[in-house]
Amino acid sequence: MKILLDTNIIIHREAGIVIAEEIGLLYRWIDNLNYNKYIHPVTVQEIERYSDHEVVRIFKIKMKNYNVLQTMAPLHPALEKISIEFDDNDNDYNDTLLLNEVFSNRVDFLITEDRKIHKKAERVSIAQRVFTIDSFLEKVSAENPDLIDYKILSVRKEYFGNIDLNDPFFDSFKEDYVEFGKWFNNKSDDIAYICKSGNKLIAFLYLKFEGLDENYSDIKPIFSRGKRLKIGTFKVSLNGFKIGERFLKIIFDNALNLQVEEIYITAFEKRIEQERLIALLKEFGFSYRGIKYSASGEENVYVRSFNPEVNISEPALTYPSISLQSDCYLVAIYPSYHTELLPDSILRTESPDDFVENQPYRNAIRKVFISRSIERNLSPGDTIIFYRTKDRGPAIYTSVISTVGIIEKVYTDIEDEDLFIELCRKRSVFTDSELRKHWNYKPFNRPFIVHFLYVYSFPKRINLEKLIDIGVIEDIGSAPRGFKRISRNDLEIIVKETQTSESIIID
Repeated sequence: MKILLDTNIIIHREAGIVIAEEIGLLYRWIDNLNYNKYIHPVTVQEIERYSDHEVVRIFKIKMKNYNVLQTMAPLHPALEKISIEFDDNDNDYNDTLLLNEVFSNRVDFLITEDRKIHKKAERVSIAQRVFTIDSFLEKVSAENPDLIDYKILSVRKEYFGNIDLNDPFFDSFKEDYVEFGKWFNNKSDDIAYICKSGNKLIAFLYLKFEGLDENYSDIKPIFSRGKRLKIGTFKVSLNGFKIGERFLKIIFDNALNLQVEEIYITAFEKRIEQERLIALLKEFGFSYRGIKYSASGEENVYVRSFNPEVNISEPALTYPSISLQSDCYLVAIYPSYHTELLPDSILRTESPDDFVENQPYRNAIRKVFISRSIERNLSPGDTIIFYRTKDRGPAIYTSVISTVGIIEKVYTDIEDEDLFIELCRKRSVFTDSELRKHWNYKPFNRPFIVHFLYVYSFPKRINLEKLIDIGVIEDIGSAPRGFKRISRNDLEIIVKETQTSESIIID
């Protein structure tokens, strides 16, 4: 297996400029799987022209750790068109040359953090072979579960005062912020969200509510008065398990509960984990706003409006808002998959210890649902409400609606089994072998795939008996078996009866 690595990954790995534990994990996986690491001749040229001579010197010493492509594939006409559309300079063109090697099947995969390369890959239909570090770790973790050596992961709240400031996890913060230690100790009675692998801290999130009297004189352009949620500290050092998305869900849940108008974050963006964090936030509607000035330097400010609005074609940009103008469906899900896929919707009859966050699909906001439903006319922006089918006891009492989501994309014309697995793997509750069985179970009725955003777990669950009483379902025989379309009025009734926050519902 030939893995082509982008220039920035090589520099972060070999030059010692930035502490990036994720890249060490990436390299361990590549080595453990006996994959071959390749670099492109243009990468060699780019690094040799690097302004830091020490970087160049170190790289030349470590060149023997890589295979350099001895020939370059002729630029395919499809990539020529991409180059004309996307490339603004020599570096962009060099990125196209890397992508061309994948397109020409001279290498199997390309790993890059460059979002522009990923956009190009989508345009030439090879996105499934171009990975970020995170998505590659997800792929190999799913394919090789026996090689995973991480201990159970779980997200929990903890007082700052009970967290070890001397943990190496905080070294990057100490380097970036001149008074980080003083700030941290002053927060001893404040609460942060943390995640550990065994005894090792791998993720940390601190949120701060800011009211109308907050001083923003150090931010330019200055903020107007308003209620905001500040993402004070946010770092995830381990990839492959979507802890970043899990924390992002926590951020949006807090913003919803606090009824803020905006969410914002400040970041230096000089480390690969910071760049990845900002890229994730941009996917969910954050945009550049200005600069924050402090003794530690100038940080970029990114803001996300939390005022009611909906983008139906790209619902992640206005997550978690739900549109009453879109179609709405009830969809049946078996108990054995329900809490695996939707951990925040765990029922009182289940044990939280059985659903710790040690699988990517449990943590992700973006999830996959597989169906053979007769109803397949689904669209981005449509609302789906999960109907957990009966477990023990009569269906009329034990079948409940638990969760609401928003459809991002629907795949109904899937060409083959391998593509089906690729589209499901990272966010499905199924293993690869289970996915193959699912695909081949009824060859005359292949499954389709729904990519959706996990939005909200109902505060109050409604069982089948209640759904019949309020007129959402006619009778027991009318309970959903696949996707069952319901009316706007039905959705409004469900919102009221489940005591759902009406602030997420947009007319």
